[in-house]
Amino acid sequence: MKKLFLLSTLTGLLLMVVVADGQSVAPGAGKSAPVTPPGFSGNPIFPGWYADPEAVIFGKQYWVYPTYSAPFNEQVLLDAFSSPDLVHWTKHARILDTASVHWARRALWAPAVVQKGGRYFLFFGANDVHKGEIGGIGVAVADRPQGPFRDYLGKPLVGSIQNGAQPIDQFVFQDQDGQYYLLYGGWSHCNLARLKPDFTGLLPFPDGTLFKEITPQNYVEGPLMFRRQGKYYFMWSEGGWAGPDYSVAYAVADSPLGPWRRVGKILQQDPAVATGAGHHSIVQVPGTDTWYIVYHRRPLTETDMNHRVTCIDRLYFDAQGRIQPVKITTGGVAAHKL
Repeated sequence: MKKLFLLSTLTGLLLMVVVADGQSVAPGAGKSAPVTPPGFSGNPIFPGWYADPEAVIFGKQYWVYPTYSAPFNEQVLLDAFSSPDLVHWTKHARILDTASVHWARRALWAPAVVQKGGRYFLFFGANDVHKGEIGGIGVAVADRPQGPFRDYLGKPLVGSIQNGAQPIDQFVFQDQDGQYYLLYGGWSHCNLARLKPDFTGLLPFPDGTLFKEITPQNYVEGPLMFRRQGKYYFMWSEGGWAGPDYSVAYAVADSPLGPWRRVGKILQQDPAVATGAGHHSIVQVPGTDTWYIVYHRRPLTETDMNHRVTCIDRLYFDAQGRIQPVKITTGGVAAHKL
């Protein structure tokens, strides 16, 4: 059943929002949604408590794969959202859940999704694993970006503590030579590993090791890597995820292995807009130097640590390639079709 909402703006204009059984969802829908300029995404970009968003482009669609932000024992599923223009989002419910991963029971976290060979591979964390426990980073596979995804390995890809890094917050980076790398790590340690071409395991580095610690100064969790104009950028979250000062910083290097030179913070709270801004991803519009940062933050009205929402804002570089501090907004970004 479709429901029609009319939201009055300060200028007397009417903004129409159509919700069809939780499918097509206008941004900012809700009782206290801020006024959004026509043609803009608004923030948050879709309703619901979602964190740790992975943003990616498949074909002519933007996709966001977030964590379902709830107490650990309720984090037993992952949803996804797709959009043709960053403004109108469609929810794809329960693309993966613990019923399809026999070794996972809770704390499904921070998906990372890669398209390869006509299939889609979703890397996920499960069980908030500690030493001696079963869990860690798994891989699921599907024939479509909206799933349903099924367990690919039948066991964790990384299931133990290496170099002090909890196996969570995975990110997959493909270098210009085609090699895929897995970055991951909580507990203030970050590891880099080489993935086999079929994603069934890890490849040793030339010295025979499987894991290289690349932890930069002040790193806590949520790693991400990309390459621009010959430089490698390594981004991460620092501070406590449950507090207001969660933030994002970055470093640069000439290789995925570093050494990484910390530059500074580029995303953090604005007490007039929201707190706890962090655990992000980056989207570059193909063939352009237009970039977006997709991240989570906590509305000013919320005190529950799990009440986090997914937002988007523009990301800019200066002439020297430095990432400029991000201004977090309520309006979000203008529509941009691929």
